Amino acid sequence: MSTEQREGAAATAIISQKVLPGREREYASWQKSVNAAAADYAGYLGAEVTPPTSVQPEWVVVYRFDSVAHLQAWINSATRQSLLDIGDGYLDGPGTQQVVSGGTQPTDALVTVVVSHRVHARHVDEFLAWQRRMSQEERRFEGFRGTEIFRPVEGVQDEWTTLYRFDSAEHLEAWLTSSKRQEVLAEGERFDTFRLRTIDNSFGSWFAFEENGRNAPPPSETKTALAVWVGLYPTVVLLTLALSPLGMPFWFGLLVGNLLSSFIMSFVTMPYYVNRLLERWLRPAPDTPAARTNLFGLGVVAAATVFWGTVFYLVTTRIWTLP
Repeated sequence: MSTEQREGAAATAIISQKVLPGREREYASWQKSVNAAAADYAGYLGAEVTPPTSVQPEWVVVYRFDSVAHLQAWINSATRQSLLDIGDGYLDGPGTQQVVSGGTQPTDALVTVVVSHRVHARHVDEFLAWQRRMSQEERRFEGFRGTEIFRPVEGVQDEWTTLYRFDSAEHLEAWLTSSKRQEVLAEGERFDTFRLRTIDNSFGSWFAFEENGRNAPPPSETKTALAVWVGLYPTVVLLTLALSPLGMPFWFGLLVGNLLSSFIMSFVTMPYYVNRLLERWLRPAPDTPAARTNLFGLGVVAAATVFWGTVFYLVTTRIWTLP
C-alpha cells in the first residue's frame, strides 16, 4: 500500500471520544440517534461505532461520505451541533477528529494507528520524505499491513493524517516500542509534535463490500437476517450430515457443530456464497428502484431456499437416512 495519497472522492471522518463511567448505555443510544441523523444527509455511505477495547481506550466513530463537501455539510450542520449539545452530558471531555479524503478500508482484521501532524507548507517535501523513511522501516516488522497518508482537507482540517496498520496488537506494540522507530522519530525532530491513536479493527464482517475505494453502508437488519438464513441453512444441514456418523451425544454434537458453523459461515459461506449470490440486493446500485431491488432479492432468497430444501429432502429421504 503506497504512502502517497490515494485519489478518490470518498471522505471519512474518524472521531474518538471518552465516555463517562456509567453512561455507556446512554451514550450508545445517543450515538445511534446521531448516526441515524447522519444517514439523512446527502452522500452518506455508512457509519461504524467501535467500543473501547484493550487496545483502543476510547469509543471510535467512523463516518463515510461520498465527498468532502457532503461530509463537511454533515459535520457543520445545525442538526449535528444540537445533538452534540445533548451528548456532552455523556462525554468525558472533548474528543478528537480526523478527516481523510480518499483511501480504502481493509476487509481483514487489523489494528490501525492514526497519527496527525501539523506541517508548515514549506516543510511538506521534507515531511513526505520522512514519512517514506518511516514506512520503509515499518515494512520490516512482522505483521505490517500497510500505510496511507492523507493531505489536509481544506475547510475541514489542517493536519496531515497517517494511517498504518498491523495484523495484531502485539505486532503493533513491537513496532511502537522499537528502537528503530525511536531512531526514525529522532530523524524527524521537526515533526515531533503529533497525536497518535490506536483503533482496534480486529472484528470480522459478514457483509464487506468495496468498489473503487467506496464502502457501501451495511444492509438493513431485515436483509441481514434473511441473508444469514440463506447461508446458515445449508451450512448447518451439511455439518449435521457430516457429523452424524460420528455418533456424538446430542449436547456435544451441537457444541461441535455450532463451533464449526461459526467458522465456516465467517470464512466460507458468507464471503464466497451469500455475498456473491445476493450482492445486487445487499448493495444495490444507487439508481435502482428499491421495489425492483427487493423483488429481485426476495426472489433469489426464495429460489435458494427451494433449491437447498429440495436437495436435502432428496438426500435425507431418497439417498441416505440419518442414523
